[in-house]
This record gives sequence, structure tokens and C-alpha cells, in this order.
Amino acid sequence: MKKTTVGILGASSYTGLELVRMLVNHPGAKIDYVSSQSNAGQPFTVLFPEMFGIFDDIFILPEQTAGKKVDCVFSCLPHAVSASFLKPIIEQGIRVIDLSADFRIRDPRVYQHWYKTPHACPELLTDAVFGLCEHYRKEIRSARILANPGCYPTSILLPLLPLLKEKSVQIGGIIADSKSGVSGAGRTLKLSSHFVEVYEDVSAYSVGRSHRHIAEIDQELSIAAGREIAITFSPHLMPVNRGILSTIYLTINKTAAECREIALAAYRNEPFVRVRDGGDLPHVKYVAHTNYCDFCYTGGVDGGPVIVVSAIDNLIKGASGQALQNMNIMFGFEEITALPK
Repeated sequence: MKKTTVGILGASSYTGLELVRMLVNHPGAKIDYVSSQSNAGQPFTVLFPEMFGIFDDIFILPEQTAGKKVDCVFSCLPHAVSASFLKPIIEQGIRVIDLSADFRIRDPRVYQHWYKTPHACPELLTDAVFGLCEHYRKEIRSARILANPGCYPTSILLPLLPLLKEKSVQIGGIIADSKSGVSGAGRTLKLSSHFVEVYEDVSAYSVGRSHRHIAEIDQELSIAAGREIAITFSPHLMPVNRGILSTIYLTINKTAAECREIALAAYRNEPFVRVRDGGDLPHVKYVAHTNYCDFCYTGGVDGGPVIVVSAIDNLIKGASGQALQNMNIMFGFEEITALPK
């Protein structure tokens, strides 16, 4: 059987490594190339020695991928860079899965506001599908441009979207307090992610309405609700390698138990969503190295808010795992193929 051929742009990133880990075990896919601007000419295993004997291909320059005929390209390039590089690939008819933010925001003016640069190819935004697998599966099947959701948005949207789509639900304020492992900052060296800076510390950053992920969170919540929704979002950095824990406070006309029933109905047949009991709070370690999203609903007593606790692995369900799940849907593979549980 002919395998689906894939290329990975920016494969020297953490998300690139996770994609390679999973794809080498995919029975229906074959990696045709991996690219890296700064590591071109070196074996993948120089950067990632743990892959020795498993995947020994040589990094090529992104420019050297031009004209390579593959079935699918994953882009782990930074925002703004990704869209401009993917445009000629898309025009060749190659299907793309973009792990940057470049195709997530439907309105180019909103994109420019949050990312401080004009969109490289705004004419392609109407063709992009937001790749939250559990909510856009039908559209994903035929997508030629797949916008892989961000990690924070995935942890927040999955427990909230079923509620906002339910007509009997009335939601007032939404406050999300999210904590991420250091790998969420990427592999590029930054003082704020050095070991000495993060060890034995938890810190907030971009609080209120200043984190870029707010754009896609607001967008998807508003689409689900049929009205404008604006979230209050406070991200934090915690001294662990991977994982996101989101605690979300809802002013809502439902009890925690009723919220859980709505979510159970929505996700009954979803292989990677686990709705826990209210007293069974998710932990990051329960989902680390897996493609699961675990969440529960609790609180809501004595007039207080319903509280959602949600956990994902930011590099798997929050990035590369969801990207592969999307590829499986796009190319007709069993959805769970090569995905870690």
C-alpha cells in the first residue's frame, strides 16, 4: 500500500521531535524530509540523540524543500514566517498542517492586532480549517489548510465548547487561569526559560487581555455561542518540562453535574477526551506524553462559580499529537493511529 508522504518544516523544535517520534511508528505514513534553518546538513540524531537508529535522516534547509512532492507538510515554523513559506506549497496543491498561529484567526485585522504584522496571505484564510478535531471533524476531512490549535486554547475550548453550543446554557463571565510547562516557550534560548530562572518558581505573564492565544479562544467561543465572548485569561509558567493545567471559573445557570452531563453527551465517542467526576481532579502527570485531554466540572455551590479543571500535554494534545490526529482524519486513517495513550 502506498504510504502518505510528509515533510516537516522546522523539525528541530520540540514539536518537530514529537512529530517524528509518532510518525516513525505510523503504518500509513513516511517522512520524506525534515528541515531546519540552523541545523541543515546535520543528522537529526545530532540534535536528538535519543532517536539514534530510529530516525537518522539529515536536516535540509527549508529552501531545499521547494518542489518536493509530498502529500502533506507539517509546519513547525514561527508565526509570520510559517504562512509566507507555506503559500507556494499550498499553491502546489499540497495539504498543509500549520502548528503556528498563522491560519487560526479568521479575520486578518484581528491577526494583525495580536501578532503586530500584516498576514502574509490573507486571501487563504477562508480556506483554513481550525483543527480542533472533536468539533471540526467534518471540515477537517477535506481541508487543504489545517490550522492546528494552540496549547492553551485546546485546554480551555474542549471543556467549554459543548456548554456554549447548548441553547439552554447561559454563561456570564469566563476566567481562565492556566499553567504551562517550560517547553511551551519553545526551544529557542531565552533568559526567562533558563533552568535557574524557572526552578522553584511559578510566575504569571501576559495576564488579563494581553496573551495572543486570547484571539483564537474568543473566536471559537463566540462562534459556538453565536454571540461575542471575551475571556479573562491569565497564563503562568511552572517549573516542569511539559503539561498544561487550566482552572476555569464560569458564571453559569447550570450545576457542575449538569455541565458534566452535557460534556459526556458531546464527547461520548471521542477517543482522546476523558470527562472525569467532579471529585476526580485531573493532574498534568495523568496526561503527560499522551494525546488525552482530561477535565472535570466542580464547584457551583452557594452561589459560587462552576469550576473546570482541565489538563493536557502541551506538546502532544496541545501541538504535535493533535496535528497527527488531524492528519489521520484528513487522509482517512483510523484516528487513533500512532497516537500515544
